[in-house]
Amino acid sequence: MTKRWIYITLTASLGLLVACEDMLDYEPKGALTAGDVTTPENAEALVNAAYAGVGNDDMIGPMTSMWVYGSVRSDDAYKGGGGVADVAEVNFYEQYNLTQANLNFMHPNTWENFYRAISRANLAIRTINNISDADFPMKNTRLGELRFLRGHSYFMMKILFKYIPYVDETMTAEQILQTSNREYSNDELWSKIGEDFEFAMDNLPENQPQVGRANKFAAAAYLAKLRLYQAYEQNEQHQVVNINSARLQEVVDLTQMVISSGKYALQPDFAENFLYGYDNGPESIFAIQYSINDGTSLGRISTVTGLNYPHGAPQYGCCGFHQPSQNLANAFGTDANGLPKFDTFNNGIINFATATVDPRVDHTIGIDGHPYKYNPAIPFSNSWVRDPGVYGFFQSMKEQQLADCPCYKKEGPFIGTAKNIDIIRYADVLLWQAEAYIELGQQDLALPLINQIRQRAAQSTGRTKKADGTDPSNYLIRPYPATNWTQDYARQALQWERRLEFAMESPRFFDLVRWGIAEPTLNAYLAVEKTRRTFLNNARFTAGRDEYLPIPQREITFTKGLYQQNPGF
Repeated sequence: MTKRWIYITLTASLGLLVACEDMLDYEPKGALTAGDVTTPENAEALVNAAYAGVGNDDMIGPMTSMWVYGSVRSDDAYKGGGGVADVAEVNFYEQYNLTQANLNFMHPNTWENFYRAISRANLAIRTINNISDADFPMKNTRLGELRFLRGHSYFMMKILFKYIPYVDETMTAEQILQTSNREYSNDELWSKIGEDFEFAMDNLPENQPQVGRANKFAAAAYLAKLRLYQAYEQNEQHQVVNINSARLQEVVDLTQMVISSGKYALQPDFAENFLYGYDNGPESIFAIQYSINDGTSLGRISTVTGLNYPHGAPQYGCCGFHQPSQNLANAFGTDANGLPKFDTFNNGIINFATATVDPRVDHTIGIDGHPYKYNPAIPFSNSWVRDPGVYGFFQSMKEQQLADCPCYKKEGPFIGTAKNIDIIRYADVLLWQAEAYIELGQQDLALPLINQIRQRAAQSTGRTKKADGTDPSNYLIRPYPATNWTQDYARQALQWERRLEFAMESPRFFDLVRWGIAEPTLNAYLAVEKTRRTFLNNARFTAGRDEYLPIPQREITFTKGLYQQNPGF
């Protein structure tokens, strides 16, 4: 895999050298000069480019799917693929082995990709600010969208790296080079990013004429997400030292604005969140938009999860990455009352032929003999797994599409689709509000919110059936009862529900860090998982270091040491 990427890079570089002489006399199509960029028409083009910027990622510079940073680094998933040496850099993230010199693989590319997106937003903001309201009636709306997009990029950088340089449209190139990643404290940086979402919320309409554009409620939802993270105040060692009640109340108020709008709802079937034909449905609050057959050679497809299809399946052929962990599979088991086994779920290996389970397992994990991606004619087979001796037999399923989907595109051995990637869905909003209520000591208000999620899961069994019409698993899931719904129990239920609802979608690691429980959770996971998967024998999560990625060394070198490295690296 790595050799192929090196080959692509070298080929592109050679092509650039050959083309240099011709470029001196070439006026590229679609380019905007300084003289014509400040027209309303071209300002609109800059806004569209900013939207494209937040989705311009790939396998080695993820921005949309955080499957490496948020799923493989957690207890949800193994790297997968053809053993630990296959794209070995991802193995380093899984093993928390990021202290090597000159580690310039994925997260440095993610850093660059997000700052490119931020640069696009800043250019567009600066340009539109120079156009009058009379000439550009959509000015404030477009500025709201751009501030939303910039806020999204900074939020993602913040949860990945913690301390990042903040640059905006007012800064010169010289000022940018003099801006440290420690200009703001942890809390100040959250507030600075929050200003973008506040501006967006104040300036965006409730409804947009085009799908995919951020609206007022998307901004409110994102601000709620930011305030929830900000509420868990951290010290320099990344320990949670306080939970800020005022911030939690903001989360309640902002999420209630979204809920009360009546614009959003849970998809009736959980499956519909992961099928191409349901993009921009009632549960999607903000999503990265993709397309195919749009007049370009490949279409605007997403390839960020293109390594993660079953390797041995004849319709795919590559590459078997991102495999669910045994720990995650076990977590879907339920007790005789249809409730999670909080304390005993991982005591053994779940037997899917006899155990009772949460139905979301068959939306999330490819299991031998169970319908693959809701097609009973295509049961998942253990023979599809690339290296079961290392990573076991499970395969991820949410992020994939069937090969006959009109959204599907295979380019060489790699795969892309036009399926949108949801950044915020309504289930998030319900659970963020529930979390805030619980931490405010108002857990009774959280109970119906969490049970909405469980009730939808219970009703999502129609598409998972086998060819004979029977369920592939023994489904048993019930709402949490009101009895014994203490704050501690409610907190445990909330954390469990977020894991199962968003399993393999990447938020797991970031949730653990926010809650301040990453070290005990992940080291307990590793202690057991090492007895099942020997490749993890040397893995250990180090508190005060591994909660965040290291600042890329090449950025520190470029700024002559202005950027400070994160603790422990």
